Amino acid sequence: MSSTVAKGHSADRSPCAHPSAEQVSPAPPRRTAGETGHGRDDHQRAFPPGNRPAYGDDPRAVDADVTHAVRAVLDDVLDDQLAAAEAVDPLFGEDLAARVGRFTRSGGRLGRSRFVWWALRACGGDEPWRAHAALRVGAALELIQTCALVHDDVMDGARLRRGRPALHVEVAAQYTGVCNARRGERLGEAAAILAGDLALAWADDVVADTEMPRPTARRVRDLWRALRTEMVAGQYLDVQGEATSARSLARAIRAACLKSALYSVERPLALGAALADAGPVTTRALCSAGRCVGLAFQLRDDLLDAFGDPRDTGKPAGGDIRSGKPTYLAAVAQARAETSGDRSAQGLLRDTLGRTDASDAELAAIREVFMTTGARDLVEGKIRRLVAQGLRHLDTAALEPEPTRQLRMLMRAASGVLDGAASEVVPLSLTLATGEGAGR
Repeated sequence: MSSTVAKGHSADRSPCAHPSAEQVSPAPPRRTAGETGHGRDDHQRAFPPGNRPAYGDDPRAVDADVTHAVRAVLDDVLDDQLAAAEAVDPLFGEDLAARVGRFTRSGGRLGRSRFVWWALRACGGDEPWRAHAALRVGAALELIQTCALVHDDVMDGARLRRGRPALHVEVAAQYTGVCNARRGERLGEAAAILAGDLALAWADDVVADTEMPRPTARRVRDLWRALRTEMVAGQYLDVQGEATSARSLARAIRAACLKSALYSVERPLALGAALADAGPVTTRALCSAGRCVGLAFQLRDDLLDAFGDPRDTGKPAGGDIRSGKPTYLAAVAQARAETSGDRSAQGLLRDTLGRTDASDAELAAIREVFMTTGARDLVEGKIRRLVAQGLRHLDTAALEPEPTRQLRMLMRAASGVLDGAASEVVPLSLTLATGEGAGR
């Protein structure tokens, strides 16, 4: 590896490098009102019973509290799904479906849903059907987030999530005394896998059942299909990197783009643009901004895992170190240790990363390596540059002013970078999804 890459210079040459939304999703975007002179659909579709807007005819009612609006739609969706699950089988309904519902309802600040909403509004989407569709897509994103987190906890062997026992741990504890410990653990893991599958199925149901004109529906569903595949691909790169100790800078960025930049920010923005029937120029600007900020979001999550307070993150610090996750932070530390010939740091990284039984003292030693190699500072600097670049992309599009201001605030909060204070960070309670970077 060259010394320039090890020092982080060439790694920043193209911080958002990834196939564009147009390359991944084949459906061409329609033009916005500003690009065609009209921008209204030729037909307005009536809502079927049970699929009507909860906020009347004025999306500005949602603007005042997007999180509350998404939660209201999500509650309706979950109530229907839980009733259906109970009718299938009461044990299944209580043991599995009810846990999916509780987990989803206990989520954080619904950042992905808010990205969908404010992208819609920034692109001029103000008809009731568009608002209703955006809220439903937001609810679907919360369900797919449940799938990602529940599965991730099984793959990582994590025992805590959001300050509570992870779902597989909770199920195993429920059956203590009913079966032996090993069978209980296996039941918990199997239940969590099925719970994640169920959440994904419900998310797909929400998107499929959302009323939209056919061209808009095609764009939304193309993006939805891409999002699901990218999320799985990013997670596979993660677990494969853990198993093989692959820690190259390029690979770390690629995995972060797939599992976070796309899933957490770019795709939600693209979904909002699609629901507004935004044109190609506007869509590209939003996707480019989302890719940069989404990557910054994942890099912030890597830092929080290593240096965050468990009382804020809701999970033990150092989980990525113990699992040997191939984060950009670890890749930079390793590259710099190799370039400088720091054998002590190289030895610590080699012997500790991926050790599930690493002691608190060993975790502290790795954190020290992250700092002394300059990896922590480099990642902080990269986050700030990515956010600045993402915000510049927003400036290239003709967007509605107030929703764009909300988008800019949300992007800064997601990455932990304060407005006008590049050296400071947003308090952890204001981040996009505390302790849940990209669902990872």
